[in-house]
Amino acid sequence: MSPSFSTHDVQATIDQLWVYPVKSCAGVAVPDAELTPTGLAYDRTWMVVDSAGEFVSQRELPRMALIQPTFKMGQLVLRAPGMLALHLALDAAESPLSVRVWDDAVAAYDMGDVAAQWFSDFLGPDAPTGLKRLRLARFDPAVRRLCSPKWTGGREATTQFADGFGLLVASTASLAELNERLVAAGHAPVDMRRFRPNIVLAGLEAHDEDRLGPLHITTADGEAVIETVKPCARCPIPNIDPVTATSSPAVGDTLQGYRQDARLNGAVTFGMNAIVLQGDGRVLRVGQMVQADWVFA
Repeated sequence: MSPSFSTHDVQATIDQLWVYPVKSCAGVAVPDAELTPTGLAYDRTWMVVDSAGEFVSQRELPRMALIQPTFKMGQLVLRAPGMLALHLALDAAESPLSVRVWDDAVAAYDMGDVAAQWFSDFLGPDAPTGLKRLRLARFDPAVRRLCSPKWTGGREATTQFADGFGLLVASTASLAELNERLVAAGHAPVDMRRFRPNIVLAGLEAHDEDRLGPLHITTADGEAVIETVKPCARCPIPNIDPVTATSSPAVGDTLQGYRQDARLNGAVTFGMNAIVLQGDGRVLRVGQMVQADWVFA
């Protein structure tokens, strides 16, 4: 067989894969992950809500950063300082529950009183009034929560409890540039956990992910294709240290100096939101080749 040659402008590799089972809690770095129409399997499948069903995040409860999930033998295991581990079967769900994530009212499932007590015990003591009693919801896989057609070009794409899109793509070079600027200003460097990406690419220049067309990923079972559709506007969460859950403004202030994005009316951006075009059931792995073409506005 004769060798094949890429006709794409850019070649990169998958350097990291991250799954965030519980929205706004810590992520899990994984060597491989199944691609689904809504993103990576089990990404933002669960979500913490208040007594009215409204989602809560590190914006209100920064100690959520200290809740560390792992996958073990068909279970999601959650650990937090001073707490016994909470074990949840990956296929478990209890009573129907209506929840809200941003502007979307979504049918979901309540994960029961034990899970509710666990989150309330850990997060409630430092929580503002109204967030003392919390519950854990699971996304109903029968629900189709649509991404914004304004950014998907009218194509129908879905996500679970992510803010708006199924995937977030970043690059090692983008983080390296930020860290150069932080260190030059006398601050400590930060790691990628601050930005909560799903796919981290190596082999690019800083913020090349902003300018790429569909990403073609070579998997063992064929090609997967995802498309970056919207720059990711950053809220204060990147200022929160994932080790201590304390916040300082250095990251946001530094990004403000060079990452204001005209596509979002000057909002600070880092990374690109993406949707799945092809490859349901394909397995993404660290080290796989990613190819794309330049797209310039």
